[in-house]
Amino acid sequence: MHAVILAGGKGIRLRPYTTALPKPLVPIGDQHAILEIVLRQLASAGFTSCTIAVGHLGQIIRAYVGSGERWGLRVDYATEESPLGTMGPLLTMTDRLPESFLVMNGDILTDLDYADVLRRHRDSGAALTIATYARKVRIDFGVLTTDAGKVVGFAEKPSMDYRVSMGVYGLSRDTLAGYTPGLPLGFDELVLDLLKTENPPHAYEFDGYWLDIGRPDDYDRANAEFTTQKSLLLKGA
Repeated sequence: MHAVILAGGKGIRLRPYTTALPKPLVPIGDQHAILEIVLRQLASAGFTSCTIAVGHLGQIIRAYVGSGERWGLRVDYATEESPLGTMGPLLTMTDRLPESFLVMNGDILTDLDYADVLRRHRDSGAALTIATYARKVRIDFGVLTTDAGKVVGFAEKPSMDYRVSMGVYGLSRDTLAGYTPGLPLGFDELVLDLLKTENPPHAYEFDGYWLDIGRPDDYDRANAEFTTQKSLLLKGA
């Protein structure tokens, strides 16, 4: 099984932590970087190879990860010379990708079964499988429903339930056919294009532990929770 880790972003929302370090290498706890945890999880799940798409401070990621041998993985790299969006880096490496593979952001902490996501994707025949997570969003205002200048409904600070993308996907190589290598391709563009076809994306619903480390408060939470979550995140690794 093969995984692609997207690690080329500048991590602007996580500054100042990412001023000198790429976001996937910010430390969690006393011993681990986010990317190390992800690589150990992939190896434990049975993945044997991995491509890391690097850009901003990519040389530091290369120096840290190397060949991946210490985690039992074969790691190679794809360099993003200019911003290509979420899915754009994949277009530069299609000649070395298997028919089906896992794609994930390099800045998430989760106990998601990566191998099961890929298996489910293969079995379904989907063009794209999106791991999803339940989120409740509280609106801090009174919400009005209006019609022709009249208020016809009211809810005081309602909560709304959504399923959001976890930043982990099962993808088929053929899904990328027709897109131009070297041009940006966002996840949103790919999903909207697939929704117009007869093979829309499938959802892999997950309700375990998931934390997207995008902002300083997310990073602080990750460090605060890591001691209690370590055995869950690194089980069998």
